[in-house]
Amino acid sequence: MNGNRTGERALGIASWGHAIFAATLVGLGILGLIQGKFTPTWTGVPKGFPAREALAYLCAVLSLATGMGLLWRRTAAVASRVLLLYLLAWLLLFRVFQIFSAPKAVDSWWGCGDTAVMAAGAWVLYAWFAEDRDRQRLRFATGNMGLRIARVLYGLGLIPFGVAHFTNLKETVVLVPAWLPGHVAWAYFTGGAFLAAGVAVLVGVYARLAATLSALQMGLFTLLIWVPIVVAGPNVFQWAEFVNSWTLTAAAWVVADSYRGMPWLAVGKR
Repeated sequence: MNGNRTGERALGIASWGHAIFAATLVGLGILGLIQGKFTPTWTGVPKGFPAREALAYLCAVLSLATGMGLLWRRTAAVASRVLLLYLLAWLLLFRVFQIFSAPKAVDSWWGCGDTAVMAAGAWVLYAWFAEDRDRQRLRFATGNMGLRIARVLYGLGLIPFGVAHFTNLKETVVLVPAWLPGHVAWAYFTGGAFLAAGVAVLVGVYARLAATLSALQMGLFTLLIWVPIVVAGPNVFQWAEFVNSWTLTAAAWVVADSYRGMPWLAVGKR
């Protein structure tokens, strides 16, 4: 019994979402080191960027190190902080820059949403572990406020996902599994669901339900769309989309976990 308790304290797993998110980061790090390229999470770097290849390896090392660090209570707060700062820097330096350089391109906004969702997951974990580390002394500064900011980031990140379903309708329809009827209707429905979830999280209306359902939708995309494609033999683009979908699902799961204890139909709380 004592050994089990010691192990739980050492591992410090806050939730299943936390465990999957950390393991996913480890997987991204290993994949990046093997390929020597940017994994889907770390895209958006201009081709002429100085030391681009070295930056790709740095991203892989950081993913691996922070993923492993998140699995241990003593290092979780530091790992989540480093990951969060790196993701925020990535959002500002590469993703937001893409919007200024190509404001009408859907990919520019999608990339911002991608990194915002990942940063939201990292921020939730930092809020949890910083609060635990400081024994409640910084509860407002790093806990409640941190969670609110993380959820706002998450809500904002969902908006471009929804918009892309409408602006890239043809590409979205093609991805709907053949055994489902009404492919166009499903494309509209899932796009609308992302938009509704993003707004609900931002305004705090049914936020827990919205965050949970959006994470479930991402998970179903991974399971029903990308897993069969990977099993059948993906091309480079399809493999990257599978990895990206899995990673976003893991981050969304962490955000959904942050609402534990709140009513499913709460109004006015983020």
